[in-house]
Amino acid sequence: KNLEILSLGRNSIKKIAGLEEVGATLKELWISYNGISTLDGLNCCTKLTTLFMSNNKVKDWSELAKLQANGDLVNVLLIGNPIYEGLTRKQARPKVLEQLPRIATLDGELLTGEDDDEEEAPAA
Repeated sequence: KNLEILSLGRNSIKKIAGLEEVGATLKELWISYNGISTLDGLNCCTKLTTLFMSNNKVKDWSELAKLQANGDLVNVLLIGNPIYEGLTRKQARPKVLEQLPRIATLDGELLTGEDDDEEEAPAA
């Protein structure tokens, strides 16, 4: 009941469910390399600060809006999901921030508000 970090990467998980019992204490959820396509099931995680879910199957930008209920969420890892297909990280950043304006770290990069002009390879 006092769980703060839950690591479930590479477990063939298809949906996020059953977190109600740890929702009041869970701060970090690591669920990369699964088959998750929707972000339902996280609204009970009121203390969630970190969500690592790279290399899943999220393909709709509207799914990110569901994370707005997680007011403490500041660190998100989404790279490797279909929503990033054809985009560089730099191109994906404003689309993520549109849905999650409070995050401070995206895909391992601290968001400082400064935009550098370096070219980068596509994220996908």
